[in-house]
Amino acid sequence: MNLPFAVLQHGAETGAAEASPNVFNLAANVSFWTVVIFLLLLFVLAKYAFPPILGYAAAREKRIQDALDAARRDREESQRMIEEQRQALLHARDEAQHVVGDAQKAAERVRREMLEKARMEQDDIIERAKREIAAERERALDSLRREAVELAMAAASRLVERKLDSEEDRRIVSDFLASVDRGEVAATR
Repeated sequence: MNLPFAVLQHGAETGAAEASPNVFNLAANVSFWTVVIFLLLLFVLAKYAFPPILGYAAAREKRIQDALDAARRDREESQRMIEEQRQALLHARDEAQHVVGDAQKAAERVRREMLEKARMEQDDIIERAKREIAAERERALDSLRREAVELAMAAASRLVERKLDSEEDRRIVSDFLASVDRGEVAATR
């Protein structure tokens, strides 16, 4: 049996028997007005309270959905930017390797140029030293010849015991030494 009908029946039976009011005693007119007030309250709430509440809930749901959409877009954008950064980093690494390679090639070229320049300078220094040695040798030989002429003239003048004209003596001895250099002395012996 239904609870409301059981309560109504029980209330009708006990209501006649008792004269004191009871909360659980349901009278037909009280129930009617309770239903009417409930429906009236439901109508007022549906007309004035539910639209703002539902509007607020819909607005909140829209804000949450917009925030989720924005987060998804931001995540996609950040993924795209991360990929761009990754590509830029790879490009920068390639560029850096290219620059390092070029620098190594340039350094090797400079090293070869410096070695070649050092070799050329070394060859120039050696050649200059050879020329200076040869010139010094010639000067030393000339000085030795002059000393030899002086010694020979001194020895000859002692042998002859007379003093010859020194200019004439030098010329004779120089001619003699020149003939020695040419190898004519060996032919005259």
